[in-house]
Amino acid sequence: MTVDEYLDATPEPQRTTLIQLRAMLASILPQAEEGIAYGVPAFKVNGKAVAGYAAAKRHCSYFPHSGSVISQVEPELLEGYDSAKGTLRFPIDTVPEEALIRRLVEVRLTMLQR
Repeated sequence: MTVDEYLDATPEPQRTTLIQLRAMLASILPQAEEGIAYGVPAFKVNGKAVAGYAAAKRHCSYFPHSGSVISQVEPELLEGYDSAKGTLRFPIDTVPEEALIRRLVEVRLTMLQR
């Protein structure tokens, strides 16, 4: 399955939300390759998944591909979002704030450089 096939199979409004998130991630990670990682669309840097996303019936999810990324993000950036160790959940019709996504990506990239 390709990223486009995944998105084509995603119902609205989740599809539009994820397409917007995809565009945001592409602008944040212009050097990244897109592909499927763990069954969901993801952006990869040097072969390592940095940012993934998916649709569910009642929410959309962002995956930092590490269980320790979200805990390193400032609490005020996470306000209003439901998060777990390796997942950030957000409404099906609302893209997360760009500052939050940039911070999640930044933390993950820093981890990969160690």
